Amino acid sequence: MDIPDFGIPPQLASRMSMAEQHEYLRTKLIRRRTLVTAGAVAAGGLLTGCGGGSGAQGTTTTAPTTPQVHGSVVSPFGRHLAFGADPKSQMRISWQVPLAVQKPYVRIGLKPDDLGRKIEAEVRDLHTPGVTGVRSALEQYYLHAALDGLRPGTTYYYGVGHDGYDPASAQHRSTIGTFRTAPASPEKFVFTAFGDQGVSQAAAANDHVILRQKPAFHLHAGDICYADTNGRGEKSDGYDPAFWDLFLKQNESVARSVPWMVTTGNHDMEAWYSPEGYGGQLARWSLPDSGFDARTAPGVYAFTYGNVGFVALDANDVSYEIPANFGYTDGRQTRWLDQKLAELRASKAVDFIVVFFHHCAYSTSAHASDGGVRAQWLPLFAQYQVDLVINGHNHVYERTDAIRNGGVGRPVPIGASTDPTRDGIVYVTAGGGGRDLYGFPAGVKESYEGHITHHDSVDTFRWTKSRASAAETVEWSRVRYRGFSLLSVEAESGARPTLKVSALTDSGERIDHFEVRRGA
Repeated sequence: MDIPDFGIPPQLASRMSMAEQHEYLRTKLIRRRTLVTAGAVAAGGLLTGCGGGSGAQGTTTTAPTTPQVHGSVVSPFGRHLAFGADPKSQMRISWQVPLAVQKPYVRIGLKPDDLGRKIEAEVRDLHTPGVTGVRSALEQYYLHAALDGLRPGTTYYYGVGHDGYDPASAQHRSTIGTFRTAPASPEKFVFTAFGDQGVSQAAAANDHVILRQKPAFHLHAGDICYADTNGRGEKSDGYDPAFWDLFLKQNESVARSVPWMVTTGNHDMEAWYSPEGYGGQLARWSLPDSGFDARTAPGVYAFTYGNVGFVALDANDVSYEIPANFGYTDGRQTRWLDQKLAELRASKAVDFIVVFFHHCAYSTSAHASDGGVRAQWLPLFAQYQVDLVINGHNHVYERTDAIRNGGVGRPVPIGASTDPTRDGIVYVTAGGGGRDLYGFPAGVKESYEGHITHHDSVDTFRWTKSRASAAETVEWSRVRYRGFSLLSVEAESGARPTLKVSALTDSGERIDHFEVRRGA
């Protein structure tokens, strides 16, 4: 006769406090709820979108979640913010709990001791099936609250809770966080950006540098967590969903107050949840609803902050290098991009357009340049005179000169200014977010502020539609740094609108800077 196991599964125990473990064992509730998988989403099963027109994305159960322990011993973690479609009046607050809870909510107010407004949150249960001999099945609980009707340019205080856990109580007051909405009219602001972060000491160091910049928000250009270690978008990839718990804990010190605006990389195609592999993304993140199909493409959206329009794209859709999701939107994303860029460029309130996505349009490092990105999107970037493009994928910092018609439209040395209406577009690979670093082609030297080397042409390649590499010799590789790093960009409006772009190491040292001015 088998003896029942009343212990705590190791993956679950690693995510629980001692009080949570004690309560779990005391109640001996070993029966785990049966959750619908994200495959039911595609089949139109028991899951629905966030109700009330909140604009949040993902999956939520229609039936209340049955808690396994009393809510008083379940502590929220992994708080992260994101804007809604209008950063002046909308914020999305997301977090995680290690066990099921009842009636989750957010308290919000204009003072830390006055959190009188209470907003119900939705639960997005995520079930990852086990693989014999590889990993156990895992259930994760992500919570999301949509805050609408906020005042522009206002600092709010908030706390997250559930039945049995009140953030306004004296016991939990230390968990209260803050955020600030976008101003009603353009003001000077800073945003930061990188890709390819993962969980590491370097990733945490970059987080500290971000905080020192006091950004209004942060852009993450894909390959967010690396729970999928292979990045091919296939079920044969190595995968540990519990790695997301570590990632959200790591970033909470920043993302609880700085909106974390993510898009999808190849390591974010998690094939266990939905045909495109984005069921996990839909459970974990609430991002702006910009009129595209948020159900199947969570990394495609746009928002305007101050005098800058931002466009996030999913380059898995057009990548020649990694074909798992190639063409999955059947051209709809590119048509949406055309419409969105036209709308932003026609807006008198928008001076600059910044586009960010994962796969590189121009890079000489290990993954080099993706011909699919170039073929599908670069003509639109040129047509609408995009001002700055930010990529990840290659785990280095590399910055081009201004590129026009596939070549150097104008050299942009460190410290120089460039005008996209005349010179072309500068492309930045900011893939030094924290994951293991890459290098540059043999014999190609790094060149960055304080360490400038002779500017030579570089022998590299691009990916073709047949997934072959085509050699090319390029002269547009202006700045190269093989180290952990991030972008910090200061946007100014007024008579002479400017984007002041700086690249910083994980210790805060500057390695590159240049300015973007239109009509300069």
